[in-house]
Amino acid sequence: MEGKNFLRCLFFICTAVLLILFTAFNFPTPLSDKSELLECATNSAWCTAKNRILRHPNPAPLHHDHTADVPHHPLDPLTIQEMNKVHKVIKSYFGKSVYSVHSLVLEDPEKQVVLKWQKGDPLPPRKASVIARAAGKNYLLTVDVESGEVVEHDTSHISGFPLVTLEDMQNVIFAPLSSAHFNRTILERGVDLNDVACLPFSPGWFGKAEDGRRLVKLECFTMKDTANFYMRPIEGIIVITDLDTNEVVEIIDKGKHIPIPKAAGTDYRLEAENGPIIKLPNPISMEQPNGPNFVIEDEHLVKWANWEFHLKPDPRAGVMISRARVRDPETGELRNVMYQGFSSELFVPYMDPEEAWYFKTYMDAGEYGFGLQALSLDPLNDCPRNAKFMDAIFAASDGTPYVRSNMICIFERYAGDAAWRHTESPITGKLILEARPKISLVVRMVASLANYDYIVDWEFHADGLIHVKVSLTGIVIVKGTSYVNMNQVKENEDIYGTLLADNIIGVVHDHYINFYLDMDIDGLDNSFVNVHLQREYTHGTSPRKSYMKVNKTVAKTEKEAQIKLKLYDPSEFHVINPNKKTKVGNPVGYKVVPAGTAASLLDPEDPPQKRSAFTNNQIWVTRYNKSEQWSGGLFAYQSHGEDTIQVWSDRDRPIENKDIVLWYTLGFHHVPCQEDFPIMPTVSSGFDLKPVNFFERNPVLRIAPYVENELPVCKAASSA
Repeated sequence: MEGKNFLRCLFFICTAVLLILFTAFNFPTPLSDKSELLECATNSAWCTAKNRILRHPNPAPLHHDHTADVPHHPLDPLTIQEMNKVHKVIKSYFGKSVYSVHSLVLEDPEKQVVLKWQKGDPLPPRKASVIARAAGKNYLLTVDVESGEVVEHDTSHISGFPLVTLEDMQNVIFAPLSSAHFNRTILERGVDLNDVACLPFSPGWFGKAEDGRRLVKLECFTMKDTANFYMRPIEGIIVITDLDTNEVVEIIDKGKHIPIPKAAGTDYRLEAENGPIIKLPNPISMEQPNGPNFVIEDEHLVKWANWEFHLKPDPRAGVMISRARVRDPETGELRNVMYQGFSSELFVPYMDPEEAWYFKTYMDAGEYGFGLQALSLDPLNDCPRNAKFMDAIFAASDGTPYVRSNMICIFERYAGDAAWRHTESPITGKLILEARPKISLVVRMVASLANYDYIVDWEFHADGLIHVKVSLTGIVIVKGTSYVNMNQVKENEDIYGTLLADNIIGVVHDHYINFYLDMDIDGLDNSFVNVHLQREYTHGTSPRKSYMKVNKTVAKTEKEAQIKLKLYDPSEFHVINPNKKTKVGNPVGYKVVPAGTAASLLDPEDPPQKRSAFTNNQIWVTRYNKSEQWSGGLFAYQSHGEDTIQVWSDRDRPIENKDIVLWYTLGFHHVPCQEDFPIMPTVSSGFDLKPVNFFERNPVLRIAPYVENELPVCKAASSA
């Protein structure tokens, strides 16, 4: 039996290798200066060989051959030519040692250097920041692109590992098939090994027993009769595997009594038998016959209306917005609003404490790379037809570059909303009707992290507002159960979720997305103000008994700026420049307008909560430090939680009239419901960064209204 299982395993592995080679266009493809631009992976890390072959190829880049790219701005990402130079340096640095590159990005120049730079000036020296592993050690290197000089930084004081590479996950998904024990268990459950798909899940960290090895826990599904294998879990089997060696460390099997859910009704594809297709007879589109109103200069500098900002993809954060400036309508001056903004970390804890579920507490940006899991966008369904697209250049695990095509889209949005309006009745002697259209510019990316899809929008408005929105869709990860109806569940029994269909429980969980917002309101030195709203009494001086009073408190230190939102103890939260005031004497500023305010209910000493301590508060303000960008820590994978925003903030550094960073945690509680089966409708929330006394008056006062003869005339097909 052992010999037969070994041969079967060998057959599957060989078949998988052939399929990988056959479908190589769906995997990160190294590029050289003179090579053709090959298509690369959309998300191969999460695919088995069988379902990967069904994927559409990654579309060719819409812009041009990126092998000729050169940087134009100090914050432009590394080009293919630059990455190839760094790759050679890395190979030389590690010599004959086996190494893997987990991050290779531009090391941003010092902030003051970037702020002083103007177009036409020479670029500051280009350096690469490299995170690599070799011989079981984490390496953080700075590489001078031109000279090849390497500086190694000490990381021995930081626990955890860098994010797993696509190649790590690609290799480990076949590890269970090397185990005769695993194969026997699968066959005993009546599942054909050809139908098995195993996915790698990060294990979190739950004590010193897990130290010393880079581990992954694989959960397995059957792909038979459906594309939605997530709805067919082989419950209770967890394969603990060493990521560095692909050795199976342990197999946990506690679910033999749980039936595998049926495939019926789980397929979400258009061609699946899910009833009649709902299609509006007349398509809806915002037409721009003269083209969009925004321009992208030198591939990364976006200009629209009164906004200008630098935009680039990032393998960990996804999208990075830098040097966001808005033009003042009164003075014509481009004024600083935000030096840099991006998604710093995601935390998705599932609320089931049982053996096969307790560890599912994912930190998606730091463990998998929010940008690495970003897919090529669908030009007509992910983004409207007037969108422009931006490609990304990322590094494969050997350090060679590849192209992620159409990762970001930029488009204008008009949904019929008003920028402002007013109607005055004939008290003035005539009817006054003034209305203005609200048009915005959207920067969008979509990351598919296994079952979930995260749509992240940065939306810029002409009135100076920045709206940041996160939308959740995709597939709820489910738990197999013997139950087919709630009347089978015992009284007071906790099933940790909702019974969605026969033998399927949608487990309760949360989503938290933390944003790094380096606000520089008209300069570097800013302050954080808690504008507290409280009830005040008149004490008989008025027929009114009470009213709302505003009290403003400037936070002196970081701990004073740790904010838990309270519905019945409200505040506004302003970032101001105390050194610059309006004509009437108010300090200029922006305020964060909270939404998506779900707060973590985990105990502060629970290991997942310590690792994702950014969810302890909705708002944080820290002293600017170039090395403090990732709120879950530089090495989030299996980290212990000693390199988090909680640790930095508890240093309690002074923040009044200093260069400060605002952090906002957007939160969602998710109690699954039957409408989430077999795929969930999109759920969205976001927050605003809104001007507060930043302008002298309404900045879109003079925006022009629409006039009928300026708009395109679209005739119905029947009358054309």
